[in-house]
Amino acid sequence: MPLALTAIVLWSTLALLSTRLGHVPPFLVVGLALSVGGLCGISRWRDWRVPWTTALLGCYGLFGYHFCLLLALRFAPALEANLVNYLWPVLIVLLSPVVLPGKRLRWGHVVGGLMGLLGTVVLVLGRGVVQLDTRHLFGYALAALAAVMWSTYSLLTRKVAPFPTGAVGGFCLLSGVLALLAHAVLEPPIALTASDWSLLLLLGLGPMGAAFYLWDAALKAGDPRAIGTLAYLTPLLSTALLATFGDGRFGWNAGVALGLILCGAWLGNRASVGLPLREPPAQADE
Repeated sequence: MPLALTAIVLWSTLALLSTRLGHVPPFLVVGLALSVGGLCGISRWRDWRVPWTTALLGCYGLFGYHFCLLLALRFAPALEANLVNYLWPVLIVLLSPVVLPGKRLRWGHVVGGLMGLLGTVVLVLGRGVVQLDTRHLFGYALAALAAVMWSTYSLLTRKVAPFPTGAVGGFCLLSGVLALLAHAVLEPPIALTASDWSLLLLLGLGPMGAAFYLWDAALKAGDPRAIGTLAYLTPLLSTALLATFGDGRFGWNAGVALGLILCGAWLGNRASVGLPLREPPAQADE
């Protein structure tokens, strides 16, 4: 859990750093930040020699997720698109037994994941009125696809032939190049300032670099059903950081969300370690 929690803390800084780069085209931000994240792991370049199917999975997760999410934000309001996108933690929980045989869902996993989702809904509703307008269905669909892509990527890394966490650096670099190509095709060129480069470096070192390495290591060592429920701390911590630095507020809804998310994470972890949950005896999971 410490590895997953550290990745989540790093991801929570993404919104704060991104707001400072609001004037920079999003695919340029993603491309440069992922490239920095990949170059951070260049000392482990030998680990990048993985089967092409594994490399394709890495691009599917890192590039595919960001590509769909950024397009979703173009075709739907940010509040609603982000709410749909944050289905990915509960999808990790619910899809675990589908993708990973032997990872049976207990009621603690399901209830914990749904409590985390409810906590996120409460958090988002407190920041504005959410109206799922049918005019933005394409954007919502892209946000849902992004959620599916990140959740299935996270689980499929356990399904393919084992690869070292150092290979994530190669995934980041390939995905960064693809994002830069998307920038060249879809976005206008822009001159970056020294301040922009500093923020991009922080993004690449933290939420779009080290966080991906830590997430991979956490999934290899931990239970994805429990990690999925813990992941709902991301929007909560992100909101707290934005409030601390004057870009938002931390109201009653955040307190309720915190309670729901922590209870959900506790239930998910309790179910994973096999503590009594008033369910009939069953064979041990992997």
